[in-house]
Amino acid sequence: MSDLPLQCKNLKEQVESILQLLQQEPTLHSQDITPVETSLTKAISPKFEIVFAGAFSAGKSMLINALLERELLYSAEGHATGTECKIEYAEVEKERVVLTFLSEAEIREQAVYLCKQLGFKTVPNINQTDVINLLLEGSEAIIQQEGGESKSERAKQAKALMLLLEGYIANRDRIYTVNNATYSMEQFNFFNLKEAAGYARRGSNSSVLKRIEYYCNHPLLQDGNVIIDTPGIDAPVEKDAQLTYAKIQHPDTSAVVCVLKPASAGDMTKEETELLELMRQNGGVRDRVFYVFNRIDETWYNTQLRQRLDDLISGQFANSNKVYKTSGLLGFYGSQIKQTSQGDRFGLDSVFAESIKGLDGKEEIPQFVYAFNNYCVNSGKLSTTNLRVSVNGYETPNQNYVRILGDWGNELIEKLIQDSGTDEFRTAITRYLTEEKRPQLFKNLADDLEDVCIKLKRHYQSVQRHLDSQPQEIEAMKSQELQRLNQQLQQIGREFSEHITEEVNQIINSSCDAFESDFKQLQSRMIRRLDELLDSFSVAYAYRRATISHPRNATAPLIAILVEAFYYLANQLEDILIESSQQVVANYFQRLIEKIRKSEYYRQLYRLLDNDGGIEQEIRTLEKSVTQALVSAASVECDRFVRESPRFYDEGTFSIYQFRQTLLQTSQGYDAESIVEAEPAIRQLLKLDFEPKVSQTIRKSFRQTINQTLKTQLLPMAEQQADEILQQYPQARAYLEKTLQQEAEEKIANNRRLLSVVEENIATYNSAASSINSCLQAMKLYDHFLPVIGDSFDADGKFANNGFVNSDVVQEVQY
Repeated sequence: MSDLPLQCKNLKEQVESILQLLQQEPTLHSQDITPVETSLTKAISPKFEIVFAGAFSAGKSMLINALLERELLYSAEGHATGTECKIEYAEVEKERVVLTFLSEAEIREQAVYLCKQLGFKTVPNINQTDVINLLLEGSEAIIQQEGGESKSERAKQAKALMLLLEGYIANRDRIYTVNNATYSMEQFNFFNLKEAAGYARRGSNSSVLKRIEYYCNHPLLQDGNVIIDTPGIDAPVEKDAQLTYAKIQHPDTSAVVCVLKPASAGDMTKEETELLELMRQNGGVRDRVFYVFNRIDETWYNTQLRQRLDDLISGQFANSNKVYKTSGLLGFYGSQIKQTSQGDRFGLDSVFAESIKGLDGKEEIPQFVYAFNNYCVNSGKLSTTNLRVSVNGYETPNQNYVRILGDWGNELIEKLIQDSGTDEFRTAITRYLTEEKRPQLFKNLADDLEDVCIKLKRHYQSVQRHLDSQPQEIEAMKSQELQRLNQQLQQIGREFSEHITEEVNQIINSSCDAFESDFKQLQSRMIRRLDELLDSFSVAYAYRRATISHPRNATAPLIAILVEAFYYLANQLEDILIESSQQVVANYFQRLIEKIRKSEYYRQLYRLLDNDGGIEQEIRTLEKSVTQALVSAASVECDRFVRESPRFYDEGTFSIYQFRQTLLQTSQGYDAESIVEAEPAIRQLLKLDFEPKVSQTIRKSFRQTINQTLKTQLLPMAEQQADEILQQYPQARAYLEKTLQQEAEEKIANNRRLLSVVEENIATYNSAASSINSCLQAMKLYDHFLPVIGDSFDADGKFANNGFVNSDVVQEVQY
């Protein structure tokens, strides 16, 4: 994949420049720029995920090895890997592998599932050796019954269970109970990619790996191409297959390589048919699918198989231009033997060194050697070339292989690789990502950026029009300001009235935190004071006051004591309620004045009058009026405490019971001692009467009194003061005329400065937009250019150059 065009080298800086301009504008900086930032990241640092999907043993892994010309992935016949493999680009010196294992819980879950499918009754405790051995024996028996590990679905599941258990035993010390353990290849003492890949390719190891991440050097992976090898769509464990389906449909997937088996099997499997239906019904997936018929070399030697494949392609894939035929086996090993020579017998002593070792000392024949010799003699691919190759019956396949390559060398190898179709497919997918997917990323960026650019353009043009419409001469500016004076005073009065109304509504709706805190303090003081009065109430003192009031009598009744107590408690509570009310009012009006002083209308009023128009004085006068009103209300409220509660003497209440018990105690004698001894009972009696009355006052009635007092006093004052402000037009005009000369000069100078700032921002914007448009032009995205400020307008009010409609209503923004 080629590098970015020269015109796009500074794309990041240009986009960020436009976003910075947006953030500088108070009315625009709240716009969500996350989509633009995401699109920019994808455009300059793309990740093109190429997902390989297909049925078990379709040859996905071998095809990937062929495309990368390296043996990375497990590709043994008869083993279905459930591991997701991701392959990304790395420089040669930074090649590495990262291995992530399944947790013990996940392995146990898979084992339970496979046991259930196989009909095993044994509960798989994978930490008990005897249980594992029993399961391994049962799996081996099933494979033997089915005639081989790939002969049936049941056999495949048995093989999967064996590999899972063997992998768990071999890697138990690396597997966590619940979490997924991740290791670098250095932690395994692997020194290169080949050693790490060799470990991961072993079936038992790959069965307990959740994910393998390869970072290797190959041109196909440059510029963000990432290859994803997924589990088979017919994997023995259903969850593995679902992982593949989810990856195919994921929006971040750039291309899907559907590797199909009909080239070797003759027909599509049920799972392949279902996969094709899913992709064809999903428009987002359908257009990015490559159909690859792997093992195409098997059709070269079977006319019936070749005809069935041709019929299948012409019938079901006639509408697709992304159909390819490959032989991963020939393509991969062809790339490997290119690096060999006569000295190592063209790979027999290096690439195939392990596979030719026989048990009896005789040299085995690698699968590729059979395929190579068959290709040379029976495929018909060499008939149109000058390559005259023969296979001698008196030579072994390995001897024929070495002789043929010794005669024809790289010319034959290049022809073999060409006929394998892997180079053609690699070129096709590279071209697709280069010419279709990468421009799509820039298109998405332009589309996301377009809204930002339109808003900036309209904003700058609106500000320009506003500043251009302002008077440029001092006298004209002064005249304009004087004409606006009456309107400004009216607006200030309106804002003051609205402010007071809002403050009152907050009190009424209990949404002013500071006021609520003050009122809760009043409530606390009343409750605390009542408790103090009850705890300190002296019956002896009340008895003395009662007898002093009646000098002819030497004793006093319980009622007289209660009377003295009612007056005493009511008066004391009145004092604290008045004091607390005064504090609440003082705090409220102080806060109100501070808020008024900080308001914009107050500042404007001072600018126009050189004073506050009497607002503070009026507020202070009103504060006294409100205070007096609440003092009177507090006196009335507490004066009512002198009377007993309406139900105090009701039959069946605890208060009448307490009263009778107290009366019974005090009537035992006629001296003061009998009264004084009943002091606790009398205090309890008073508590029963006063607590409900005080609670009613501080929780309901007095709060309503405060709310109503503030509302009836503040709202009329606000309306009257708004009118008073408007009536001060003569004073405002006289004062403004004194200061207007300097203000007009400053405003004109400021307008010029603002206009200069806008012009600088427009120049910065135009430079960035033009640079981005050059990049889009290099990508041939002519219909996605960003608007440039300064475009001419046509009769319909549209931008003639770019076709962006100008809004008739643009919010005026002051700098």
